[in-house]
Amino acid sequence: MSNLQSSIPNLQSSIPNPHSPIGYIIGGGLKESFRARLAIPAQEVQEGAFVVIPSGDWQFYGLVTDLQLGATDPRFADEQTESRLPPALAQALHGQTLFTNLEILPALMLERGPEPGSPEYKAWVKEHAQNPPRPLPVKTVPPHHAPVRLASEGDIAEIFGDPSEKGNFVIGYTREQGYPVCIDLDKFVQRSAGVFGATGTGKSFLTRIVLAGLMHHAQASVLVFDMHNEYGFDDTASDTGQRVTGLKTKFASRVRVVGLGPKALIREKTPDFNLEIADDDITPADIELLTGELNLRETAPTVLHALNASFGRDWFRRFREMNREEIEIEDERGKVKRVPHPDSVAAWAGQRGVNGMAAEGLHDKLRRLFDKPYIIEHPAADSVAEIVKFLEAGKHVILSFGQFESDLDYLFVSNLLTRKIKHVWENKTNAFRSSGKEEPRQLVIVLEEAHKLLNREMAGQTTFASIAREMRKYYVTLLIIDQRPSQIYDEVMSQLGTRISGRLGDEDDIHAVLSGLSGRESLRGMLARLQPKEEVLLLGWGVPMPLPVRSRRYDDAFWRELFGAGGKKDEAQIMKELGY
Repeated sequence: MSNLQSSIPNLQSSIPNPHSPIGYIIGGGLKESFRARLAIPAQEVQEGAFVVIPSGDWQFYGLVTDLQLGATDPRFADEQTESRLPPALAQALHGQTLFTNLEILPALMLERGPEPGSPEYKAWVKEHAQNPPRPLPVKTVPPHHAPVRLASEGDIAEIFGDPSEKGNFVIGYTREQGYPVCIDLDKFVQRSAGVFGATGTGKSFLTRIVLAGLMHHAQASVLVFDMHNEYGFDDTASDTGQRVTGLKTKFASRVRVVGLGPKALIREKTPDFNLEIADDDITPADIELLTGELNLRETAPTVLHALNASFGRDWFRRFREMNREEIEIEDERGKVKRVPHPDSVAAWAGQRGVNGMAAEGLHDKLRRLFDKPYIIEHPAADSVAEIVKFLEAGKHVILSFGQFESDLDYLFVSNLLTRKIKHVWENKTNAFRSSGKEEPRQLVIVLEEAHKLLNREMAGQTTFASIAREMRKYYVTLLIIDQRPSQIYDEVMSQLGTRISGRLGDEDDIHAVLSGLSGRESLRGMLARLQPKEEVLLLGWGVPMPLPVRSRRYDDAFWRELFGAGGKKDEAQIMKELGY
């Protein structure tokens, strides 16, 4: 037996310390997973374990994607020697003839230099003092019999970041040893991201955790379209009945809760102010977006264009005030006939050469919007401008839809508001680049039920698809939350940087979350076998490599850890961070 193998514990041992080998490399390659012979009980290693493979001047990092039972001869696997042989002999026979192999997805490699303490190591450290080695994609392979060990807390910090450094936010813990795993929030906000998971997997709690990290980090403003009124004020968990702390409670001075419509109440609480939409803020494009929801006909764009040409920005109010009446008039022969009222839809259509039935059909369909109390001719204040002002000042806005929880309300309001905000950020960015004015603040727009706005049919029309594709250069990104990622347009999914996914059972959803990622075939089963709650798979831009983790719990301990209670911060600093 080689020295390496003799240093590996026998099958009855546990791992004595994090640096003890658990096995050794026996095969594999760059186009396939590495294969390692496990030398400890298989139950001590799980699918998704983060492992390290030291090899000379390099260190390889990988993810266990499968465990496979094997035997030196099929007969040893078939025969139950435990019942025929003495226990000691059966154990010895198992150790020599039956084994478990690991499939390891290679992810990263890091130059570690010569052996620490050697003269060569001192020279190597001096040479790399100004430019320390960074993890690289795997471009070579370790040799046969290179040792494999579970990653230590230091290894996790080396790859995912030190939790004590600013910008590194602990999103969860490794499943085996409970070591903290961070996402880089500065990188996270630079590209659009997604939180996915089947219904009941805790997406809302996970989103609250991410939003709390972003708000505490204070490097980006956050606009949340809160369709189900979950994120602003305190709530009650539907499954446990326990109280759930709202973000407004913890970030009192930084968060503004906005209610939709006059006199809106959110969970029986008064919001900071209300959003009212002026008639002249509505464009024909906002209505065309609602084609599916309002069941508009193919003639609707023609009628909308004619309305805009006739009345300009005042088209919506003028169209709403048109009637469907007729009046009686006498012709030159004295015969009475009925004609459209001068202020009717039919009269306007006749004057503009528009099909009367098409115009009246659109008028009927738009009654659902005409009656919305949050659409007002002359709002008391420009609430859209107020929202923009708060976001520019580094505040965070949670728009709660209150009683307006229909898809029509959500599609219409979120797209209209985002369109106006997008225009502001584009202008600010252009001014910054051309004349050196103030740099725009990074903005993250949080979108629930994303497939309703980003499906294949609507992606080309919505402002959100444009943000996902091109707004990164204008300091605006999306955070989308959805249980059916397969229904989101694949072009939008391909633009997502960081993806945080809970358990998914549907094959199409799994394929959508893993699209565009290397090693996705190896990760498919892992995503389907996550625990129903509190386990997520981290993927993409904000993390250096895929890793399943046990997510943090959204409880009092989370808030104490976030604000540093019990640490070195004094009471005044903690109260300041709480928003008081």
